[in-house]
Amino acid sequence: MRVFFIGFGQAGGKLVDMFLAQDRKLGSTSFRGIVINTARTDLMGIKNIPMEDRLLIGQTMVKGHGVGTDNVTGAKVAADEIDTIISAIDRRGTHDIDAFVVCAGLGGGTGSGGSPVLCRHLKRIYREPVYAVGVIPAPEEGRLYSLNAARSLSTLVNEADNVIVFDNSAWKNDGESVKSAYERLNEEIVRRFGVLFRAGEVSKYGVGEMVVDSSEIINTLRGGGISSVGYAISEAIPMTKNGGKSSSKKDNNSGLLSGILGKKEKKVEPHVDIASGEDKSAKIIGLVRRAMLGRLTLPCDYSTAERALVLVAGPPSELDRKGVEKSKSWVEENIAGVEVRGGDYPVDSGYVAAVVLLATIGDAPRIRELMELAKEAKEEVVRSRERSHTAMFEDGVDPLFE
Repeated sequence: MRVFFIGFGQAGGKLVDMFLAQDRKLGSTSFRGIVINTARTDLMGIKNIPMEDRLLIGQTMVKGHGVGTDNVTGAKVAADEIDTIISAIDRRGTHDIDAFVVCAGLGGGTGSGGSPVLCRHLKRIYREPVYAVGVIPAPEEGRLYSLNAARSLSTLVNEADNVIVFDNSAWKNDGESVKSAYERLNEEIVRRFGVLFRAGEVSKYGVGEMVVDSSEIINTLRGGGISSVGYAISEAIPMTKNGGKSSSKKDNNSGLLSGILGKKEKKVEPHVDIASGEDKSAKIIGLVRRAMLGRLTLPCDYSTAERALVLVAGPPSELDRKGVEKSKSWVEENIAGVEVRGGDYPVDSGYVAAVVLLATIGDAPRIRELMELAKEAKEEVVRSRERSHTAMFEDGVDPLFE
């Protein structure tokens, strides 16, 4: 799948920088992108994107110093300079892409305010689908960040073709500050979406037996709303004669291994049945179960998903058509909808990984919390205005004539 990434704001810019770094490391040309910011210093921190693809906006209004956490100003700057943004996208080239993916942290100002504006205009101008990867803040990042995320997300859902959410609070380790965890969390995002968006790409092994191409992903995400992604990785595969590689030695296929599938974590996700034995089909089913029942990018009730996509990646010797088919059937039995797509993706790695995309989910506790917070804030604003008007009347002043 050929993806045009647009990083909006500091968090979004760092994500796109990592996506393109991964693409370069793999010797791939599937991804391209630009980054946009109102803060000059944030753009200077980008490492893997040429200067001509780093766009500073809002110089007249904020003079390159950023909008802080003011997402209303972020939205205004994006709207005022949308022609400049579209021109930068066109210069980078859009003729052969399959989709746009706008990446943004939804708790700040630039990405939170600007990403919905950009998605609206991209959908108006281009025929390709426009998706958003939105990062929502943990509660301890502050009430203002949560309010920004609630406002931004409610708008973004209406403007993008689908919003895939990553919840910082679900991924922060106990005792770890969110700030110190940012790079690790970004790696988790890039690993999952790097595998998903590369499905169907030709590797040195060719294409998969059950190819998941761009149309499969597009059809899975076509229902709009909010989606979540699960991921699970196997233990290291012992060395074999037909392509399987052990990674127990210091990352002996460091290019694709660390770039796509990552390494097996020592901690196993709770409440999961892990398949054992040498049966490849059972192992794949076990991986898919772990991916869906384990830690999702956005914790949610997976049974409310309307559609799903199952992707199994790894060396060809470890992939199994029957395992993928049975995994699809299992997922279909456990979600609300009946559309479950799936396939395999052969890569040069010492691991097998499963990705499960749960599309258009109906129930996510963290989203409910954000929406309730936004509702309370709106009601508080109304009450504050009413108190102000009452006080003015008591002082003998009619607010209608103020």
